[in-house]
Amino acid sequence: MDPLSDILSLLKPRNLLSAGFAAGGDWAVQFPDQQDNIKTGAVVRGRCLLWVEGEAGPLPLEPGDCFLLPAGRPFRMASGPDVTPLPAQELFAAARRGGVAQIGAGDDFFCVSSRFALDGRHAGLLMSLLPPLVHLRDAGDRSGLRWAMERMMLELREDRPGAFLVLRHLAHMMLVHALRLHLDKGPHGGRAGWLFALSDRQIGAAIAAIHAEPAHPWTLQELARHVGMSRSSFAERFKQMVGDAPLEYVTRWRMLLAGDRLLSGRESVSAIALSVGYQSESAFSTAFKRVLGCPPRDYARRYGDASQ
Repeated sequence: MDPLSDILSLLKPRNLLSAGFAAGGDWAVQFPDQQDNIKTGAVVRGRCLLWVEGEAGPLPLEPGDCFLLPAGRPFRMASGPDVTPLPAQELFAAARRGGVAQIGAGDDFFCVSSRFALDGRHAGLLMSLLPPLVHLRDAGDRSGLRWAMERMMLELREDRPGAFLVLRHLAHMMLVHALRLHLDKGPHGGRAGWLFALSDRQIGAAIAAIHAEPAHPWTLQELARHVGMSRSSFAERFKQMVGDAPLEYVTRWRMLLAGDRLLSGRESVSAIALSVGYQSESAFSTAFKRVLGCPPRDYARRYGDASQ
């Protein structure tokens, strides 16, 4: 897999709910705190204003626009600034779970949205790199994202057999497309991190090599040679873009992979150590504790039941 797919697989995003709402006339909806889940929304038809708690607003949204709220802050969507909002709980209580809610008369506006939970132990891998509000409008080719929006609208309206599974896959597709487009926009507010480093040809290639062969005995010199840079230039640029030194990133990625495999309960610590490049279980345990805060067996006992 590629690094973005690797990390999203590790974070195990779970689509908690996908729904839509149609609106006409003057309308407004207040959405509550999403409890640290990622909220995604996309305007399929019509226009509205978006206010997000703690952010300057309002933000105009047009057909094809998508937004992400990585921290799940409360937000309001409305046809105009002076409309009293209806609580989202009331609006969606009237609709079937995961269906389409109606507010006002007509459907000149239609929005689809999804809510995702991430593996809480590693959610910071993604959340710390994203601003509270991600707005995607003119960032690259949106054809894939638009197709997913329109397909989700149809699935929500038609309620055909298998709709639950189709909606879940469409929601994941929209999340990945949105992250790709945000990646193309570059770092926000000077943020460094693996996500934006993927768009750099040389540093992205180094990260891809590390992910492709995590057990390989990588050295700074070999990684620099792999991407056609001098060792000093590569080390400086990697640290600047990712926030970790190259070999620190190698170790951290190995430990995250190892932690995920420990929770499966199907492999011994020594076998997992070998799979991520450690011949010595003792050396592996020392590195694991340094990166993840506790020895491997304690990690498996502490988090194993919760992951099932």
